[in-house]
Amino acid sequence: MYKNSELFDDNHLLFTSMLNDIEAAQHYIYLETYRFNNDSIGMKFRDTLAMKCKQGVEVKLIVDSWGTSASLSFFNTLIQSGGEVKYFKKFKFFIDFFTKNHRRNHRKLLLIDDKITYIGSSNLSAYSLVWRESVLKIEGYITHYFKKTFIESLSIYNKYNFHKFTFKKTIKLGDFTIVQDIPSIYRQHIKNKFTKLINNARREILIETPYFIPGFMLRKALMDAADRGVDVKIIIPKHSDVRLVDLLRNKYLGMLYKKNVQMLFYSTGNLHAKCMLIDNEIFSIGSPNFDYRSFRYQYEIALIGSNDKIVSDLHNHMQKTMMNCEPFDYDKWLKRPKIERFFEWIMLPLRHLL
Repeated sequence: MYKNSELFDDNHLLFTSMLNDIEAAQHYIYLETYRFNNDSIGMKFRDTLAMKCKQGVEVKLIVDSWGTSASLSFFNTLIQSGGEVKYFKKFKFFIDFFTKNHRRNHRKLLLIDDKITYIGSSNLSAYSLVWRESVLKIEGYITHYFKKTFIESLSIYNKYNFHKFTFKKTIKLGDFTIVQDIPSIYRQHIKNKFTKLINNARREILIETPYFIPGFMLRKALMDAADRGVDVKIIIPKHSDVRLVDLLRNKYLGMLYKKNVQMLFYSTGNLHAKCMLIDNEIFSIGSPNFDYRSFRYQYEIALIGSNDKIVSDLHNHMQKTMMNCEPFDYDKWLKRPKIERFFEWIMLPLRHLL
């Protein structure tokens, strides 16, 4: 099931590794991503995938219609070489136009030959080359099970009405669990799993996320954990790529700080990693952000487990991240401008969609 793994937080190294593994593929390459841009990185991946098609390797892509800037014509060489490209849920007009079109495929997977899986936070874009990420390359037959989740996504790539709650089941594989979500107000598997892990934490909780807008249950779980003596650290970018999210996020920071939840701001560029470490024993890595939108409206996937090497690599990654962080300044937060407080209040009803 598991042979080896490697954790990437640098996109230059990640993309080099991914392209090398794509070039070595012999049977299939399945890629599912939120953002695939028409830029130097997108073109490099497109051309390498087209080359593999010409060699007889099966290539299938699922890209999100909202997140991906590249048009279908951008993939012409790949399609003409035999590759399959699907745009997940193109925009359509509905009575509830915004809500249904807001249900995006935010998953990020690269699967090769039932041997290699890449899962994590990184999109295929030159725009994010210098961002700090968290992507796990895992080698072993576990890729076969991720392949099943990809095929399920492919089967519903253009469906807008889906009410079968059994879809996207949690997959338990020894020390690993693949947790999946589809848009739902009532069944949010990843959020529920995160809440349970936080509630069971005994010593330490480390969370890295670019967008931090936790709902009531998660806020309560974090504050309760800190109250019982757990060392809780939330690592977020000082300035993310979405300013509105930063403004709304700031509304919650004072409340958490007063309950001994430590907030750390990554100040060296943008932090886009999406991972969690509990008691230095249990890890989570995948596509979900720590916000309403990921848990309620998006198709997400996370790998959760207790593998010693992955835990050690993730712990080292987080320690290095914290070396470039500055602590939350409560007094400065109290003195933040009135215009920021106004926007926090005015955007509060939109917190589920940011």
